[in-house]
Amino acid sequence: MAARRRASSASIPSKPDPSKPKSEQKTTSDNDVFNLSPPKLGSILVISTLLCSLHLYLLCFHYNVDTELKRSILINAALSLVGFFVTLKMIPVAARYVLRRNMFGFDINKRGTPQGEVKVPESLGIVVGVVFLIVAIIFQYFNFTQDSNWLVEYNAALASICFMILLGFVDDVLDVPWRVKLVLPSFATLPLLMAYAGHTTIVIPKPLVGYVGLEVLDLGRIYKLYMGLLAVFCTNSINIHAGLNGLEIGQTVVTAAAILIHNVMQIGSSTDPEYHQAHAFSIYLTQPLMATSLALLAFNWYPSSVFVGDTYTVFAGMTMAVVGILGHFSETLLIFFLPQVLNFLLSLPQLAGIVKCPRHRLPRFDPATGLLTGTKDGTLVNVYLRLFGPKSEKSLCIHLLVFQALACAFCFALRHFLAGWYK
Repeated sequence: MAARRRASSASIPSKPDPSKPKSEQKTTSDNDVFNLSPPKLGSILVISTLLCSLHLYLLCFHYNVDTELKRSILINAALSLVGFFVTLKMIPVAARYVLRRNMFGFDINKRGTPQGEVKVPESLGIVVGVVFLIVAIIFQYFNFTQDSNWLVEYNAALASICFMILLGFVDDVLDVPWRVKLVLPSFATLPLLMAYAGHTTIVIPKPLVGYVGLEVLDLGRIYKLYMGLLAVFCTNSINIHAGLNGLEIGQTVVTAAAILIHNVMQIGSSTDPEYHQAHAFSIYLTQPLMATSLALLAFNWYPSSVFVGDTYTVFAGMTMAVVGILGHFSETLLIFFLPQVLNFLLSLPQLAGIVKCPRHRLPRFDPATGLLTGTKDGTLVNVYLRLFGPKSEKSLCIHLLVFQALACAFCFALRHFLAGWYK
């Protein structure tokens, strides 16, 4: 979901006039395409510095991480940086092609202004997904051997992510109903669930051990069901917590930064090599996700010159679900997703059909003031506006991303205070 109105048949350009020279027709088309605004690299530099500095400090200086493991993580970071620049270069190229196929929309949150009449290319999340997969596949050459225990699950994870990218792009092209969207991640997780060979046990919280009579409980197939449901939630939760320029990618990179910090902290505080590999596995997928997402954010930050499409939101959700499952920190991941959980609970009456659900559950834009006001729709965006009053789109997005960061900080504080008592 994004703050967009898709092009109608009336807005689709008519066929070229055969009486005009082809060179003239091509020039007119190219002029429409290359009005893409330049990337906002200054904003991205600030955002990436805030999000990446703590992760790199913990990895390189604070913790005594095994040299070989640190080398693999830094190689992955270097490849991710290359992926950032490739994504940055490819987005304008992809924008030209999607516009040729009339895959564009109009920004609803700018309706009534000149910006609201600009054709914005859609589904640019496909670029991020493709570059992410290429980076992740190339990284295998530097880290995994043919007999590696993690190689099967790593490829299964990439297969699930690739499947979700495909389904997300199909959704962008065909505009799949939301009831169908709910079950699509279930199919995408099949490669991961079939290849999963890890434990299916959970550690019982210490206060409940006396009542359950066990410290560790084996859930068997129920654990795999939980894995599938987690993937469905993560994938759809980012998709419905959207509608503002930069919000979809912003919440992803903030959560990804928290995941990276959590993984490095767990590696630094443990001596178990298997535990190290589980969290390193998570880092190997999260760093490329963050780097490629930041490149797309350079074009999607307010005022957005491209739309990410459902391709990006489902891809990002599936990737974070995969790293949470295979990194064995799904509980922590759900607390990182606290704003998405809250948004889901607020949306539940409309999603369940109890309350009428419009096509776009977006705030109301006032062209005279340039501010957004909350509607009665059950989304975190609208509830925030109803509680704190009208705000500009950029200001509202920043406030929601700060809330996302606070939720992640709350998770770290909660883990610190409950350590040794809860588990």
